[in-house]
Amino acid sequence: MEFLNTQIPELAWLEYPRRCVSVDKSSLHPPFALASLPPHECNGAMVSHTRRTRAEIVSLITEACIIAVLRTDKPEQVMPACEALLAGGVTALEVTLTVPNAIEVIREVSRRFGARAIVGAGTVLNLGGCRDALAAGAEFIVSPMTRLALIPAAHDADRPVMIGAYTPTEAQTAHEAGADFVKIFPADKLGPSYIRAIRAPLPHLRIVPTGGVDLQTAAEFLKAGCAALGAGSSLITKEILRDSNWAEWTRLAGEFISIAKAARAGK
Repeated sequence: MEFLNTQIPELAWLEYPRRCVSVDKSSLHPPFALASLPPHECNGAMVSHTRRTRAEIVSLITEACIIAVLRTDKPEQVMPACEALLAGGVTALEVTLTVPNAIEVIREVSRRFGARAIVGAGTVLNLGGCRDALAAGAEFIVSPMTRLALIPAAHDADRPVMIGAYTPTEAQTAHEAGADFVKIFPADKLGPSYIRAIRAPLPHLRIVPTGGVDLQTAAEFLKAGCAALGAGSSLITKEILRDSNWAEWTRLAGEFISIAKAARAGK
């Protein structure tokens, strides 16, 4: 995998090539549902983007199973990280708003990888951040808090939203307010047994745990009935970021996907 060092005029602080590619829809995994958007100019040529509906995005997030939570202090690492994750089979990319210049990063991730991935915004704490992320092309919104005001803002843009919760009351409140997913966070001290306990009386919840999801726990979380899993520091490790070891990232992403597929297949 080669990453060139070409500057983009409007994003001079990022160093990666800006490329427009044609996509064979039949080769996409998961099988993305694509709809037309007005064409835009890229590298002097007019190309078409795609737009998915909220229902399609919900389905694709569930199919993707693993959501990579991209949190880095160096925005220039996001593009090669996305390349590496996609090469490993991870197709749901959540760029957190803690990344420096996060809105512009989301804009470029969406532009470059939007045909091959579902690109979302994470750590969304208020309406301003939600609207900015949606305007930049985020296809889903994730908050670590029970911030119910984000739900109509996302739905007005035909985009799903994942609302944070820790207790059964918070989870059900988010669901009743219209959240498409409930993010159980932090889940590292709760574990799969907690998900089973919540889903016993509340089986209708689409739960996505974040924190504590790793290669050892991923299968059990899925078997407990989770709709998808948010993989943060266990997938986006400090060591890989420090060494820019993208090949290792691809390998690790592939492991997560293999485990998820096996768990979904009941193995």
